[in-house]
Amino acid sequence: DGHANGTSMSEAPETVIEFRRVSFRATNTHLLLSDLSLSVRRGETLVLLGRSGSGKTTTLKLINRLLEPSEGEIQVEGKSTLEWDAIRLRRSIGYVIQDAGLFPHFTVERNVGLVPQLERWPPEKIHARVCEMLELVGLPPGQFLLRYPRQLSGGQRQRVGVARALAGDPPILLMDEPFGALDPLTRAEIQREFQSLQKRLKKTIIFVTHDMREALLLGSRIALMEAGKLVGVFTPDEFMHASDPMVAAYLAAFRAGDGKSNL
Repeated sequence: DGHANGTSMSEAPETVIEFRRVSFRATNTHLLLSDLSLSVRRGETLVLLGRSGSGKTTTLKLINRLLEPSEGEIQVEGKSTLEWDAIRLRRSIGYVIQDAGLFPHFTVERNVGLVPQLERWPPEKIHARVCEMLELVGLPPGQFLLRYPRQLSGGQRQRVGVARALAGDPPILLMDEPFGALDPLTRAEIQREFQSLQKRLKKTIIFVTHDMREALLLGSRIALMEAGKLVGVFTPDEFMHASDPMVAAYLAAFRAGDGKSNL
């Protein structure tokens, strides 16, 4: 009932990304993704949670057309990904991977300014945008603009990766285990900063993790995946109280580790 929380049906959240019965098969191998139907709403953080090999990263790469579906269709902003120009699609979607994936021979300034430069923004506008993004992720430009990735800590590199993904102001952000390589203290700090960042920016974010604590902390909704299939989609509260046996197994593993272990 759309009226239960004070919103009318006409104010239902807008779908930005939609998977319609999507399967993906790598050459001559078993299905990596099977009959996935899933909607991502504007401004939400949808977490894809699951163990290694569950299909999370495959799902992510289908959105920005690094992979193409074997069956079914993915729509981004109401248009099939196959109808989009692949480069135009990718530049309108920020992409953050584990350990940032920065170009080692580029300064922080060049790394962050990459998409604006490809979009042929004027140099002064690029410089201003890079400084703005570094401030946003807690790296003072005066200290960091001219450094190289090798001169940064893991947490700093990850922040630069987020700044780079945001520099072109994309409406959609894909994040693949972005904080997975960080030590627990740095990871907790960046998770908190990411939360406050999302409250301000309201991007549409698809976030891959196998860490249930991270999923519950950052997700507006959690899509649980297992063996290339979608188990279900839950709010964090629904997840904690779900009767689904797969969810129950995750919760049991989480509690057995006293909440400290990854799944």
